[in-house]
Amino acid sequence: MKLIASLTSPYVRKIRIVLAEKKIDYDLVLDSPWVEGNQVAKFNPLGKVPVLILDDESTLYDSRVIAEYLDTVAPNNRLIPASGRERISVKRWEALADGALDASVAAFLESLRSVGERSPSSIERQRAKITQALKAMSEELGEQPWCHGNSLSLADIAVGCTLGYVSFRLPDIRWSEQYANLAQLYEKLMQRSSFADTVPQA
Repeated sequence: MKLIASLTSPYVRKIRIVLAEKKIDYDLVLDSPWVEGNQVAKFNPLGKVPVLILDDESTLYDSRVIAEYLDTVAPNNRLIPASGRERISVKRWEALADGALDASVAAFLESLRSVGERSPSSIERQRAKITQALKAMSEELGEQPWCHGNSLSLADIAVGCTLGYVSFRLPDIRWSEQYANLAQLYEKLMQRSSFADTVPQA
């Protein structure tokens, strides 16, 4: 398999972590949709990464679809429960984390626009979503060691990628000072090589 990826993408990071935790071999192909002459749209009509190219040359895109595929194709170290409310719980965590990521990316990209074109109100709307999501994550996590169950799941991976991206692109949002339980979770995640080896790079 090949993973079309950008090292700054938090969605790519999520898939790289899943691949590492599942111990799946793959080739990393670096390409960014923001670089002129990129080939991303050749593999994903939406022009986004990550894209997973399977052995038969078919492609999968959207990190949620790729993560679910990888968890089913390799039965070891299951990251998503097979069915029932436990499965929905993990997917709900992923939806919350990905929603916060969407808002974080949108806020960051808007901030890159020139002052005359930038929309402060749009940035504030996105940042409000991030603030609400972080509060919900902290409340949901409580005193639990993991987001779901007694071991690492896709919920923790998704949340960890969100926290890492906010620190990377929006460092003025000091979530680790405000939410000690999220900081403890992220510190624990960063002790895993799958997380430590995929820290976003500028």
